[in-house]
Amino acid sequence: MRTDTPKTIYLKDYKPYPFTINSLDLKFEIFEGFTLVTATSEITRNNPNAKEIFLNGEELELLSVKINKLDITNYTADETALRVPCTQDEFTLEIKTKIYPEKNTRLEGLYNSGGTYCTQCEAEGFRRITYYPDRPDVLTTYTVRVEAEKQYPVLLSNGNCTEKGELEDNRHYAVWHDPFPKPCYLFALVAGDLVHIYDTFTTRSGREVDLYIYVREGDEKQCDHAMDSLKRSMTWDEEVYGLEYDLDIFNIVAVSDFNMGAMENKSLNIFNTALVLAHPETATDTDFMRVESVIAHEYFHNWSGNRVTCRDWFQLSLKEGLTVFRDQEFSADTHSRDVQRIDDVTHLRKFQFTEDASALAHPIRPDNYIEINNFYTMTIYEKGAEIIRMLRTLIGSENYRKGTDLYFERHDGQAVTCDDFVQAMQDASGHDLTQFKRWYSQAGTPELKFSGVYDTKRKTYTITLSQHTPDTPNQKNKQPMPIPVKIGLLDEQGKEITTEDTLILTEKEQNFTIENVTSNPIPSVLRNFSAPVKLQTDLTPEQLSFLMVHDTDGFNRWEAGQRYYLRTILSLIENPNHQYNNFLSTYEKLLEKATSCDCDPAFMARALTLPDIGRIGQEMDSVNPTQIWNARSTLQNAIAEQFQDILQTIYQTFHQHEFATDAKSMGKRALRNVALNLMTSRLTQEDNERVQEHYDAANNMTDRMTGLLLACNLENQTIINHFYETFKTYPLVVDKWFAAQAQTQQKQTIATVNDLKTHKEFNIKNPNRVRSLYAAFAMNNPLCFHDETGDGYALLKEAITTLNTINPQIAARLLTPFREWKRYTPDRQEKMKSALSDILAIENIAPDIYEIANKSLND
Repeated sequence: MRTDTPKTIYLKDYKPYPFTINSLDLKFEIFEGFTLVTATSEITRNNPNAKEIFLNGEELELLSVKINKLDITNYTADETALRVPCTQDEFTLEIKTKIYPEKNTRLEGLYNSGGTYCTQCEAEGFRRITYYPDRPDVLTTYTVRVEAEKQYPVLLSNGNCTEKGELEDNRHYAVWHDPFPKPCYLFALVAGDLVHIYDTFTTRSGREVDLYIYVREGDEKQCDHAMDSLKRSMTWDEEVYGLEYDLDIFNIVAVSDFNMGAMENKSLNIFNTALVLAHPETATDTDFMRVESVIAHEYFHNWSGNRVTCRDWFQLSLKEGLTVFRDQEFSADTHSRDVQRIDDVTHLRKFQFTEDASALAHPIRPDNYIEINNFYTMTIYEKGAEIIRMLRTLIGSENYRKGTDLYFERHDGQAVTCDDFVQAMQDASGHDLTQFKRWYSQAGTPELKFSGVYDTKRKTYTITLSQHTPDTPNQKNKQPMPIPVKIGLLDEQGKEITTEDTLILTEKEQNFTIENVTSNPIPSVLRNFSAPVKLQTDLTPEQLSFLMVHDTDGFNRWEAGQRYYLRTILSLIENPNHQYNNFLSTYEKLLEKATSCDCDPAFMARALTLPDIGRIGQEMDSVNPTQIWNARSTLQNAIAEQFQDILQTIYQTFHQHEFATDAKSMGKRALRNVALNLMTSRLTQEDNERVQEHYDAANNMTDRMTGLLLACNLENQTIINHFYETFKTYPLVVDKWFAAQAQTQQKQTIATVNDLKTHKEFNIKNPNRVRSLYAAFAMNNPLCFHDETGDGYALLKEAITTLNTINPQIAARLLTPFREWKRYTPDRQEKMKSALSDILAIENIAPDIYEIANKSLND
């Protein structure tokens, strides 16, 4: 157990760096087993009281320090920093270090991934490359020289390549220069034996940009979708935001060992292979969508993150929330807007709402942290995007565009704050956004209550809205925030009585009266999920049933169905003898709609899917996953028993002979696979035969994975073995094989996971493989993870303990399902508390793990 408590960093303690780094020259000499790094900085002292320059550094072997080319020895170096005395206002500082990328299992800084050298510097990885002020508000221009043996023919860094050449001893070099000042977290370097695909893009001003995607040999045939996504992203950013790419070249490199999904390093994006490679034989439709979304996200960062960056890490949502919103809108414009909104909100509720309900709740601009890597959270990203969406709703789309134009013009080349962004929006729109800024500083999910009363004589409809945000750690008695609530009123035929209105709730409780309402309406509340809140309404089951069939707002049509499903399942949990005939009658209407070739199949696939265990648990004070699973299974089995014929009709109607990745084709596959899932929920021999037939006939990975997932629940070892033997040479597909078995909702799953961790293909040093086994089990299989024996908790605890010294960043993320321990039944609470206590007792526990485990257990 650690005896020293990691230091907490506070926003209130921020101070500007007292020096300007005017330029930075980096020289990398890559050798087998080690790399020499020479960093030469031109520095100006801004604060005459600064007597030394402070530079971050971790796990560096310091070889020399020079000021103005003269060796010095009067510096102080320890495990975390280098302090160099400063007596001049302008000077050149040269630091030479030796690092060992091949031993870097943390995958931060410079490391080796399957023979390719690459970097990951966000958030604080640059300090593992050289001594430097590793903070986002220190911007400078970079010139980088990379030297290596010719067995690494590809040498890349940020900016444009200015020089290449030969060296002695079968070595060569390349020099790269980035003219745009950037913080060190955006630095990137790659050296490897890679192949590429190439294309070009012509900007709206007529410049031609060279586009490269680099991968290991054999993977190049899986890159076309990523390249197409990149080009469409560049076009969209010009058309929607007026933002043009600013360099002559844009590179993407895919590597197998990567802690994150991707990284927006200026002009040299480094990606996890899982978010670049996409081919029908090896990638599902979900993979295709994720590749498109993340390619767009990282490209959009060129402006919202790179050209304008964060002053400090407390402002992380400044770039991430804005860029998530931008990539969500890109996907909505590319595919179905309703379906995109449904998927975004489903993701938000599953991960961010649970974060808000835990001891780790924090605002999108936190005021303190121990380990910044722990704040790459759903709150920063997903809730941050929702706050940008609300802002656009409040000031209007036209003013929003004026605000972003002003923001990028005013702050180009600067490191700024969330307040600077809101100020630009306020100045451009003329709206007072003082109260809106509370969304940046208050944690928790607001609870919104709605009720409505119709006045027959006056033909008015009076709406009462109230808000309350529950207490969270270190925050109580929260102040009201502006909440935009989109409202529609429908008559008994499902027609709009009045035009859609947006009500702005700014107080704890307010009344709103709508005039000229010709009949008692059925209200459609919080359309398009216009605010990230938990909504309570006085709608009856009959009204929800009506809205799930007739609502003219696509999101709310789906939402009404989910609320109706939730009420039915919760009633079954309370009373297993609860009658649900009305539910089946309403569900049948949806099934009938789904049989039509004119329906939106992607929407219907989501509309027919019951809420998962996690979503149902959010409605309960004491969560018992077994109880939830039993009630949900009762409904699903009833659907399978009563509607076999119509489900079979849907399955056959949406069969496709030719594979395509357009939105309509993906929707058809999704609906067909939902029908198959429902048909086979009773796990009979007939179901097994049907799944085998489906798997054998599949001509794409989406259908194969549906077959594999069902085969795992049916214990069809023939399919499980065939899948592995067919795809064992494709690492990303083997990840799917691990994940499918880890997510199986069967008694033997814990034993299966324990067996799989000793499988010859399992590698605990590879983040993708760790996620495919442990994260899939703990985060996507609540039934088995929360097994009453506590064996699921013990399994995850063991993995976290092992990863403490290998990759603490990944270990810390595996702690996620423990953070909600207080919401579960008392027996489960005790077992989770015990696991957290054991984790905190790990010898030399990493700060990443300590922070989350300690807050989860003690806050």
